Amino acid sequence: MLSAFNAQPIVEFKQRDKSKIESILSFGDKVLVGLYTGTLRIYRINEQTKQIAHENGASHPPDESASQPNVRPADLLREVEKFSRRAIEQLAIIKEANILISLSDSYVSIHDVQSYTLQEQLVKTKGASTFAVTSNIVKDPTTGVPSIVSRLAVAVKRKLLLWSWHDTELSSESPEVTLSAAARTLTWADGTNLLCGLNSGYVMVNVESQKITDIVGPGSIGGVTSQEGSRFGSVGATGMGYMGMGSWGPKPLATRLTEGEILLAKDVNTLFVDPEGKALDRRQVPWPVAPEAISFSYPYLISLLSPYKGALEVRNPDTLSLVQSIPLQNASTLHVPQPNVSLAHAGKGSLIASDRCIWRLVSIDYNLQVEQLIAKGELDEAISLLGLLEDALVENKGDTLREVKMQKAQKLFGQRKYRQSLDLFTEVSAPAERVIKLYPRIISGELATIDDAVASDNESVLEANVNHDSEVLAQNGNSSKLVEDTKRSTIGKLKAESKKTTSDASSIRSWIRGEVGEGSDTGSVLGKHSETVSPDKPLEGKDLQTAVLELCTFLVGTRTKLQRYLNPDGSLKDAVSSPPDGSNGTPKPSFDSLLMISSLTDVDREQKLRETAKLVDTTLFRGYMLARPTLAGSLFRIPNFCDPDVVNEKLLESGRYNDLVDFFYGKKLHRPALELLQKFGQTDEDERAPTLHGPKRTVGYLQNLPPEMVDLILEFSEWPLTCNPELGMEIFVTDSENAETLPREKVVSFLQGIDLKLAVKYIEHLIHELNDLTPEFHNRLVSLYLERLKWRGGEKETKDIGFQTDNERAEWRERLLSFLRMSRQYSLARALGLIPRDDPEFYEARAIVLSNMGQHKQALEIYIFRLRDHEKAEEYCNRIHLSQVSPTSTPEQPHAPSASDNDTSPSIYHTLLSLYLSPPPPHSPSWEPALNLLSKHGSRLPASSTLDLIPSSLPIQDLESYFRGRIRAATSVINEGRVVVGLRKTETVESQAMLLLGDDSSGGKGGRNRRVMVGEDRVCGVCHKRLGRSVISVLPE
Repeated sequence: MLSAFNAQPIVEFKQRDKSKIESILSFGDKVLVGLYTGTLRIYRINEQTKQIAHENGASHPPDESASQPNVRPADLLREVEKFSRRAIEQLAIIKEANILISLSDSYVSIHDVQSYTLQEQLVKTKGASTFAVTSNIVKDPTTGVPSIVSRLAVAVKRKLLLWSWHDTELSSESPEVTLSAAARTLTWADGTNLLCGLNSGYVMVNVESQKITDIVGPGSIGGVTSQEGSRFGSVGATGMGYMGMGSWGPKPLATRLTEGEILLAKDVNTLFVDPEGKALDRRQVPWPVAPEAISFSYPYLISLLSPYKGALEVRNPDTLSLVQSIPLQNASTLHVPQPNVSLAHAGKGSLIASDRCIWRLVSIDYNLQVEQLIAKGELDEAISLLGLLEDALVENKGDTLREVKMQKAQKLFGQRKYRQSLDLFTEVSAPAERVIKLYPRIISGELATIDDAVASDNESVLEANVNHDSEVLAQNGNSSKLVEDTKRSTIGKLKAESKKTTSDASSIRSWIRGEVGEGSDTGSVLGKHSETVSPDKPLEGKDLQTAVLELCTFLVGTRTKLQRYLNPDGSLKDAVSSPPDGSNGTPKPSFDSLLMISSLTDVDREQKLRETAKLVDTTLFRGYMLARPTLAGSLFRIPNFCDPDVVNEKLLESGRYNDLVDFFYGKKLHRPALELLQKFGQTDEDERAPTLHGPKRTVGYLQNLPPEMVDLILEFSEWPLTCNPELGMEIFVTDSENAETLPREKVVSFLQGIDLKLAVKYIEHLIHELNDLTPEFHNRLVSLYLERLKWRGGEKETKDIGFQTDNERAEWRERLLSFLRMSRQYSLARALGLIPRDDPEFYEARAIVLSNMGQHKQALEIYIFRLRDHEKAEEYCNRIHLSQVSPTSTPEQPHAPSASDNDTSPSIYHTLLSLYLSPPPPHSPSWEPALNLLSKHGSRLPASSTLDLIPSSLPIQDLESYFRGRIRAATSVINEGRVVVGLRKTETVESQAMLLLGDDSSGGKGGRNRRVMVGEDRVCGVCHKRLGRSVISVLPE
């Protein structure tokens, strides 16, 4: 058992002294002892004795017979013989009022605390059986000034008498409360609620409102509702009959524990309630026999057994387990000074007394108590004790509690309670390395401490299991050859525990194999299953998979915590790398709890954090591959720190090539990933990686690479372009930022080296989709168009640029002509030099270039004399005319010079007409297209120059359509002018009318000609005076 207290005898009556102790009271360094004869003795405890006793208690087991030589435990200061006429049954003190309260001869008396003289005997308390006092700080509701309020409650038969002191003044009010039965015990729950123990149960009395609340509990604790199940059900207020022997029943006991918790005890039944009397959901205290007295000596619950037993039991109020049993012969009285939750009274003032001896409880150092519990393997008790103690009472409480919880988690792991173990590891943010060491080599890798031979044999078996899972996955996708009844290979036996080394694992194993103390309740941790499982049994089969699944959950939580401090590239985040300075220098980084070693420099700590992240991700990958292979892929699609060698080896062995590609991409190992994709993409159907066949996956991978890796992109894009040009071009022409920011000149040169058509497609994408105005790309596109059109075959290396059909050639030629008309960026002289002069296929292209250069006559000569297409010549003139009329050049004629359409300057139609009527030799005049041009566009031709071109031999009748059109055009101009003049006149009239008369709308503008008639009878609308000949100002409204 634990040594929580030492019982040091401080007062022991000599044999010739026939006095008998009835009551005791601890007050500072004094002990007041009330005797059976009514005498009061005052002892002083020597400070040196207390210190020596404490030291002995801290270093030696308790020994009742031990005595300190030459030092008296206590000195008798005074003896008041006539303090009372009868036995002093109870003592209490109200320090703030400087009074001592005693119960003797069924009266409550008030004495001076210094002289011990009687001040007043409360006559109303005749027949009193017990009393209770309390002092609390209360703020005045009106002024808010705090004051100390002390209360005295006295039980007199069925009445409850109350007195109160405000600071040192006794209040004039002394209310009474009538109970249903006589109160045998009184306990203050707080400053206003009083707990009364009756024969029939317990009631809570509010002394301010005088409200009484019944407390219902199990067995003999409860009121009416619990009498049926009570072993002393007939011992109620009405069950004893006329004889009045209710006091023979078990005494109702009560004590305050921590804030907000009170323990009720009657017989062996217990109930935990709050200060309002509401029951708390806690199990009963497992007392073997009914205690005589109970109290709370911080931080333990102490109970005094029957004098025949002569023992003091110390229990943990949290776990309710027995911590210590101190034999005390004939002990019958227990006293703990109030307030019993104060740190200043942590066992220092607790007294136990028999008829002739008084013991003082001396608390053992809390650090030693925790060490004792850990050494005995009572980890639950150690955790509970650390939770009860204040931080100032234990050195490094947080670190100690964390270490004990980790040891408990390791103990649970050895008992095959994996979920509870890993949940506890997660709760304390245990270092991942410490947890991973608990697993075999297949999971822990280099951290494993089991034999290599055992690990090797089992790795091969587990790898077969993983391969089976991979085949099942492949079957769900594209494979159909896997047989459903294939047996899984059994997992080899793997040691769950490490050898004893210098690592932390050695201490862990010692706890797992350690013995549990006989008197401790820690043994309850061992479940039914764990009692039948040997701690040395190897971790195998379903146990291994269950443990690994719980480990994965733990590692995911640890991974989330690491992401708070690490960027995806492995660097520390700014908030972590530069923490604010504390009062004593730079504070300890918050991520140290995740590391195995905390005494590192900042640089080493950062490196250790990266190594821990790598260990966590790699182990998580191993766990997924063993227990849930389908989840491994999700780990690779997010930033991770997995060891590439481990992942590569495992995924290759299991045939999970798709996941391996995702992993390489996440780790930016693009070359191995692309080599793997090329390997499976260029081969025939391969059942190992059906999703990697063909160039589709490679194209998708290359699309996600940044422009900085253009060399790698071009290197591995060649085979998709060769295999499937349409799909391969998606690498460069897809709508993504990566594709748009690639070095375009480099891509064009690369594509041109593979296939001219690919280069043309890419340049067209740049110009038409991305609006690239770089002249070099426009010039190159023109040259590539012409290169393919001029190719006639015969060159082996360029055989792929030919046309398969005439329609394809016509479509390609149309693309050239459209681009020549549209683009403004290509070099006209260069393009004209590339276009063959005498090839009929390029006549129109040459005409377009000449047109863009402003050489309209030469362009029209090509249309008329070489192409002999008068319609295209007319269309050409229409485009040029429209471009000259519009303020800006149209896309179809970007290079044309502007000219005004009048009779003095020749128009494009005049040039066309001159070529028709006065062609250069050896061509003859074309009368029909010339007359057609005159009839359609005669109005656009200068009259004088046009008539000069017409030969005198041409009949006037043939020129009828020309003159008619000319006259109509002139008439249209005149009519249009008349209409415009009329409209402008109308507009002028409206403007003048608005100016003179204003508009007709209410509240609108007034005109200049608006008049007001003022007669002799006209008066002002404001002052009502006659206006007469006064100066008048008319307001707009």
